[in-house]
Amino acid sequence: MMIDHARIHAIAGNGGRGCISFRREKYVPKGGPDGGDGGQGGSVCLEVDARIRTLLDCRERPRYRADSGRGGSGNNKTGKNGGDLVVRVPPGTVVRDFESNELLADLVQPGERYLAARGGRGGRGNARFATSTNQAPRRADDGVPGEERVLALELKLIADVGFVGMPNAGKSTLLSRISRARPKVAAYPFTTLEPNLGIVVLDPERQFVACDVPGLIENAHEGRGLGLQFLRHIERCGVLLFLADVSSESPAEDLAVLERELALHQPELATRARVVALTKADLLPPEDHAGAAARAGVPDARLISAHTGEGIEALIEQLWACLTRHTAETEHDG
Repeated sequence: MMIDHARIHAIAGNGGRGCISFRREKYVPKGGPDGGDGGQGGSVCLEVDARIRTLLDCRERPRYRADSGRGGSGNNKTGKNGGDLVVRVPPGTVVRDFESNELLADLVQPGERYLAARGGRGGRGNARFATSTNQAPRRADDGVPGEERVLALELKLIADVGFVGMPNAGKSTLLSRISRARPKVAAYPFTTLEPNLGIVVLDPERQFVACDVPGLIENAHEGRGLGLQFLRHIERCGVLLFLADVSSESPAEDLAVLERELALHQPELATRARVVALTKADLLPPEDHAGAAARAGVPDARLISAHTGEGIEALIEQLWACLTRHTAETEHDG
């Protein structure tokens, strides 16, 4: 099951207390102050781990507390620092403040870290307070409390190509045809209840990741159907593949609905690079294939069938060419 959101409570460790101590050595009856500082409190960090795919661990264990620093001791010994606590999260994790919804971090690359809660500073021992006029200070600091934060985590899958379509438009069937992904496929709407990823391999040097999300319906951006829950997963896709059932009453209107919902969810998606295809060509008589896209009102669309393989190879090549252009433009702009 795809767990793509969680709330966690990150509690950093407190700093250790500074020590009040004086040298007590033979023949030195009135030694000076030698109280050491307290140790630093441990921090709570989020770190991207490519082996993790969901936020399930964070959902099941929402509270994370790092170790506190130890108190200082005599002979100017600093207390032991508290160990940091590292929380592993999947690539594509977005971190927000739970109360304000402020965006704090967008963790994408494996090994990338975000300091969720900083450990408290250790208190100063009395040796730090010695002066020419106060050579025997009996003062030390308490450790500083560690930070405590409640964070909202949201997973946005990282894929090159995102499949967008109405329910039962053939997205999952296409993904299973062109990759090794095996999403659930059935002849009824909303078969797909969670996003699916698949690796599409043209040859050893050319491959990309495709993402199939649950079907969108009108007003999906307002939470109707499953749209609002999963629209976030196409935000990172470099290229969008719009799919419409050629046997639908109006494939052109279906595509128009998809366009509106994406634009209302995130205006930037309206300008995202895209490819359009009409699915289920096998439902049409062979003699109707020529000109089917024009008759459906989308003359630039490619006619395909995931069952027979018609148009699939050419579609994949088109997606690769579009993705290559997008990558080149992104690198140039960067």
